[in-house]
Amino acid sequence: MRVLLEIFAQTLRTLWAHKLRSFLTMFGIAWGVGSLLLLVGLGEGFRSGNRKQFDQIGENVLFIFGGRAPAMNGSFTSLRQYYLTYKDYQDVRDECPDVGLVVPIIARDDIRAVSDFYQSSGRLMGVPTEFSKVRYMPMNEGRWINDLDDSQQRLVVVLGDEARKNLFPGRPALGNTILLGGFRFQVIGTAKRIGHGDDNTMNLRIFVPFHTMQNNFRPLNVGEIDNAISFLNYQPKVRELNEVAKLEVHKVIARNHGFDYRNVDSFDEWDTVRTSDQVGKIFDAMNLFLGSVGLVTLALGAIGIINIMLVAVADRTREIGLRKALGATNRSIMFQFFVEGAFLTLLSGGIGMGGAAALMAALSTLPSPPGWDTPKIVPVTAALAIGSLAFAGVVAGLYPARKAALLQPVEALRRE
Repeated sequence: MRVLLEIFAQTLRTLWAHKLRSFLTMFGIAWGVGSLLLLVGLGEGFRSGNRKQFDQIGENVLFIFGGRAPAMNGSFTSLRQYYLTYKDYQDVRDECPDVGLVVPIIARDDIRAVSDFYQSSGRLMGVPTEFSKVRYMPMNEGRWINDLDDSQQRLVVVLGDEARKNLFPGRPALGNTILLGGFRFQVIGTAKRIGHGDDNTMNLRIFVPFHTMQNNFRPLNVGEIDNAISFLNYQPKVRELNEVAKLEVHKVIARNHGFDYRNVDSFDEWDTVRTSDQVGKIFDAMNLFLGSVGLVTLALGAIGIINIMLVAVADRTREIGLRKALGATNRSIMFQFFVEGAFLTLLSGGIGMGGAAALMAALSTLPSPPGWDTPKIVPVTAALAIGSLAFAGVVAGLYPARKAALLQPVEALRRE
């Protein structure tokens, strides 16, 4: 133990004797570790923020709308508009075995909501009970639409958070009524706020039972179609069946509207599963690039450690020769220089990790923009940094230490 303390004290004296050289070398290692953790942490913050945005839509949700199909099979110049119908929903529900849940939705943007206090112009949506199982819909007060509300076409409404604030500022909304297109609806529930920042699109929405909406507020600009809907939301039974479920839905829609399901341009849809996977691949590539940049910086710092230790061996050649003449073994000489290299590496790495953690903690106190989450230290990256540091410390210590230990005492004492 005493020998170890003496070696440690000798290491500190050596580093202090060459303060500038030691500082610059330690700065290179600390910068490499800190940049590696910070860059990957920022990338993970973007990944986490985008994942939360998708989660606030719903889990594995797909959207399909009405589209434009060839007027005749095989025609590419003449297109006709088709609109989804309630029958499309029923057929998808009954004939698509790999579709877990599917819900029809009617949406209108032209109906103004009016309370006794203010008014709001958010989107009015007619949805069935299962909508809250497909889409992310956390409740704040009251309850969600139930089967009786839908089947009896009750005049009840659930308000998004921003719609509630607009219609009932500083007042209780639950149990009160609002006017929608001349009909008086009772507020049975309010939703929690979705997302953050100034994006209020989701929070301005107002929800009524599907059949109430179908009976009183049919979709606009759909011609003579009585049972038209605005779009369908559906989920595959499991995420891995996403493409299979989508193909089944395509076949039903194409059959019902008289066009070839293989004509992908005839479908107007949004696949959040595929989009999420594509975004994930982008972030994987970004993390790989940022991690590579950090590792290169770390490698340059390790080269600096090796360089400073080689210089230390050259500067202390006479000291090494004197110690060996007095009986010091190759092992003790090697151990001393190894400890110096490892100490320099670990101290620099610890400073880099601490600096990265402190900067991430400071960033967590700032408001996060949409699509971005607080950066955090990624355990895999931290383990990689620690492993790289350990390797750098071994290389930086052993090679110069071996060179010092192999010096012959007589030759070492002759050098000036």
